[in-house]
Amino acid sequence: MATPPPSTDMPPALVARHGTCSLLTSDGELLAVPGEEAARMLRDMPPPLVIHAPLTARRLGLPPQPQPTAWLDLLELFLFTMPGRTVPPTARGLALALGLDAARIGKAEADLLPDLTDILLDHIAALRPTPAGEEMAALAVRMDHAGWAWGPSVLATLGAAHPLPAESLQPGDAIRVWRRLPKWEETAPRPAPSSLPVSVADARRRLAEMLGTQAESRAGQADFAGAASAAFAPRLTRGDPHMVLAEAGTGTGKTLGYVAPASLWAERNGGSVWISTYTRHLQRQIEGELARLHPDPAIRRQHVVLRKGRENYLCLLNMEEAVNVAGNRGGPSGGIVALSLLARWAGVTADGDLMGGDLPGWFGDLFGRGTLAGVADRRGECIHGACPHYQRCFVEHSIRRARQADLVIANHALVMTQAAWHAMGDDTASDEDNIPTRYVFDEGHHVMDAADSAFSVELSGLEAAELRRWLLGAEGARSRARGLKRRLDDLVVGDARLESPLDAVLQAAHALPAPGWSGRLANMLRASMPSPPGEAAPTAEAPPTPRDTLPNPCEQFLHLLACQVLARSRAGDPAQPHTMPGAIECDLHPLAENVSPAANTLARALDRLSVALRTLIDRLLERLDDESGDLDPATRERIEAAVRTMRRRALSRVDGWSAMLRAIGEVRDGTSLGAPQYVDFIRMDRREGQRPGEQDVGLHRHWLDPTIPFATVLAAPAHGVLITSATLRDENAKGDPEEAERAWEAAEARTGASHLPSPALRAALASPFDYRHQSRAFVVTDVAHDDIGALAAAYRTLFLTAGGGGLGLFTAISRLRAVHRRLSQPLEEAGIPLYAQHVDGMDNATLVDIFRSEENSCLLGTDAMRDGVDVPGNALRLVVFERVPWPRPDILHRERRTHLSHGAPGEYDDRIARLRLRQAFGRLIRSTGDRGAFVLLDRRAPSRLMSAFPDGVAVHRAGLAETARELQAFLRASADGEHTMPPAP
Repeated sequence: MATPPPSTDMPPALVARHGTCSLLTSDGELLAVPGEEAARMLRDMPPPLVIHAPLTARRLGLPPQPQPTAWLDLLELFLFTMPGRTVPPTARGLALALGLDAARIGKAEADLLPDLTDILLDHIAALRPTPAGEEMAALAVRMDHAGWAWGPSVLATLGAAHPLPAESLQPGDAIRVWRRLPKWEETAPRPAPSSLPVSVADARRRLAEMLGTQAESRAGQADFAGAASAAFAPRLTRGDPHMVLAEAGTGTGKTLGYVAPASLWAERNGGSVWISTYTRHLQRQIEGELARLHPDPAIRRQHVVLRKGRENYLCLLNMEEAVNVAGNRGGPSGGIVALSLLARWAGVTADGDLMGGDLPGWFGDLFGRGTLAGVADRRGECIHGACPHYQRCFVEHSIRRARQADLVIANHALVMTQAAWHAMGDDTASDEDNIPTRYVFDEGHHVMDAADSAFSVELSGLEAAELRRWLLGAEGARSRARGLKRRLDDLVVGDARLESPLDAVLQAAHALPAPGWSGRLANMLRASMPSPPGEAAPTAEAPPTPRDTLPNPCEQFLHLLACQVLARSRAGDPAQPHTMPGAIECDLHPLAENVSPAANTLARALDRLSVALRTLIDRLLERLDDESGDLDPATRERIEAAVRTMRRRALSRVDGWSAMLRAIGEVRDGTSLGAPQYVDFIRMDRREGQRPGEQDVGLHRHWLDPTIPFATVLAAPAHGVLITSATLRDENAKGDPEEAERAWEAAEARTGASHLPSPALRAALASPFDYRHQSRAFVVTDVAHDDIGALAAAYRTLFLTAGGGGLGLFTAISRLRAVHRRLSQPLEEAGIPLYAQHVDGMDNATLVDIFRSEENSCLLGTDAMRDGVDVPGNALRLVVFERVPWPRPDILHRERRTHLSHGAPGEYDDRIARLRLRQAFGRLIRSTGDRGAFVLLDRRAPSRLMSAFPDGVAVHRAGLAETARELQAFLRASADGEHTMPPAP
């Protein structure tokens, strides 16, 4: 056994739930006490053993524990002991990860926590004579000085004390992990790939090799692989790629189905295939599936790379700065504890991915999201070759590995952004990423949403202020933000041809919102708002004097936008409160007075910034040419990186804003023929980090049809594109050939295939599941849609009937929170843990991990859970949807349903709702052994939407009591192995 902690008393242990808590006293007595009583008892006890201290405090109604917390959080000890491993942050999840069997775990009460502590300390003791033990001892000394609650126990287990022997690794060196990481090395550029095809037979054969002889046979998987191979045929005409739309029902096995031809094409032709997904979860899921292709992890790492945006990765320079700042503070330091744990993780991580990688998602819950944001690679801040850690950089590692990889697993946003840079003529784009010729878009039903985000333009206060901060730096505030001058100073100093345009850039940047803009805007709006009758006019607080002596054109423009949106919404009504919760928006046209002149003034100011940026970029490129024989590689890399970053981070944004502002005066009277190309509107809302009463306002421009830029900049230059999903089509009248054709045409419109010269190849593979016997679907007819109490009671009844295993889906966060407040304690009293997105303060991946490991728990979530949950088995046996997921009736949707619905706006709305229902139902049955029920708590749901459910699923409309009886009978029959119960009428 491990060396015991120095204290002679066993610390208490606590597992907090909603309402009742499990408490193990220092005397070994196991109690079940209400949360309020547990909180009172803790005041007279030593710091307890807990799992997830912040969540425990919230459930006890206590204020957040300061860092370093005095509580002994087992998650911190787990991360220190087993870095690079994820675990659900529950007693059961931790016990399973440490190898305990289910019988020993039992109900996972507080008496389990001392056993988990012993297991972790035993593991530390076993590592004592290894290099890992030496590192742990050095870090533990540093963390103990910083006040880490586990410090004494860990040091005793390792037999370490301060000062460490001189020949040992010292604490200051241990936390500076960047000194020990491997360096990447440059390789020769990869030649352009050849164009050898992949036949249907070859694709099927590769699939069979990956599956092996023992794998489950899935009907349609080989057919899917054969259909996907068409996307890898040689292109015949420039601008005319092979586009394949392949709908594969849930359970088809589409991941390995497209990996088969993709991997074969990459091997034969010496090229990379980029596999794009919409969610981080699916990225990791695909990466896991590729163990079938390359069982050896080392070989898989050579051939498969996962790519994300820079902001997902640990920046070693930011970490070094954070370590130096935290090291200068005396006394207890939560920052040192967090950074030491990050150092442990950074030494073993596969790729340095902070978000959704092998760093547990609950790290940010324990130490604050700001901790991760502070050490992440922030957009546009990278100094590339000038960084002392450049050759150890995780991002640069992944970029270089991707250049040589066969398969690159990316996300829609990164893939589209990369293609956009290349299409805009950014001649440095290929320096960072090879532009692929073959793409696979999984979760293809999200292509339009991803394109809408990637190709939209937003001129808002926060966006403009962020650009100013990137150009000018912190402007006197206490911040580590580096301005453009600081980043480029040693490259331009003493060179008048470069200093002059840099100074012009910095001067022109003062047209953007100055620090404190949000408060000044709020003051101006309060002063300009009429007061209700009988009340005195509001007095604006004196705004802080801006640094700029001239009126700020961007702030003036934002003020006029805010006035217009308030005037045309209920929030602008004098009878409404002056603080406006939620987001409000209005059309740009017709313009309010003075908006157009202010837009022209701001456009001229932005043009000056654009000209200065272009001049600086051109002269930096000239220096590359003029001094090509004299520049060392690091300086050349820095100049190229600076040019690339200025183009992407500043110039493209400024040019987009200028184009939007120049078009603002084009009057739209609503009588012009044809559809507009863009939808322009004003939006006002409160963003994260803004103070109460402050809101952001901005002018937004979206493509009416965002699949046009997707097809133009990404699909058309490619040689082959496969777009696949379980929900590409919406067939309202199944079996009707005309309706089937319309469904395919709508799918082509949503994926951009209709904008390409040649028609897409269509393929549809049915799910192998027997939905008639594996599932049930109900519409509850006696729950009032506007009664939160009745809605919560319905969820309670259904979750209790199922004994847990329920996923509750909501179309609004406010209703989710209201139901959670009424639902948590009754479920906990019945032994059913309840977790909720937007309530529990944990990221989605962590919540799903908990839900998967806690078989009888329930989870509440919104649209991210509707599309991103993959929980096979009994842990998910019930999906309850609060109401029909109609599209949000905002301005953007209004314009699209008007111009893209071919004269049938109602059917356009129905199609979106049916596809969302199909996605929600798809969470339920994930394997042939799954059984489950889908319940819609919306008595107003029209029958025409019920075709969203798979063939064989009959929808039963009934009251709540009858639905509960039918649900209980079905789940009991499923548990008994009886599957002969007739489907509901």
